[in-house]
Amino acid sequence: MSRIVLATGGARSGKSAWAQQRAESLGERRVFLATCVPQDAEMRARVVRHQESRNSRSWSTVEEPIDLADALCRASAKFPVALVDCLTVWIGNRMFAAEQRGETLSEEAVRRECRGVLEACAGFSGGVVFVTGEVGLGIVPDNAVARRFRDLLGRCNQTIAEGADEVVLLVCGQPLRVK
Repeated sequence: MSRIVLATGGARSGKSAWAQQRAESLGERRVFLATCVPQDAEMRARVVRHQESRNSRSWSTVEEPIDLADALCRASAKFPVALVDCLTVWIGNRMFAAEQRGETLSEEAVRRECRGVLEACAGFSGGVVFVTGEVGLGIVPDNAVARRFRDLLGRCNQTIAEGADEVVLLVCGQPLRVK
């Protein structure tokens, strides 16, 4: 049975570095499932820094901004361990894709998709580590789109946490075990 780990925290809390180390502890052959589609030079530079941190450590990379469950299913045939970085960007991608179709992504749709993502984790013999942002600790956003994003990510995080074996909150680079 696959071990599911969720690492959450604020911006620059150390969650990606912690999650990478945790995934490396789960097995030798690993896949990094990247949800980010860089839109500018600064984001491309961030992606390069993340890639460089994995270069010499037996990582393969798969980029999948939308269909995370399918990407996990495909990857599980080749790799015992996966690191998904990150659910925050994935939810933003899902919101944007829905809006492009003239639809509004609902919390129930996010819950269903997250359950499908959790089911897809069963194929990994070593485990899956998810990274997500904790965006609900700040002020209430001043616009409807930002509030909807916060709510959708909150639903995603709750659903993944329910199915996770381990949940860790990163604060100032320090892991606090939640579950």
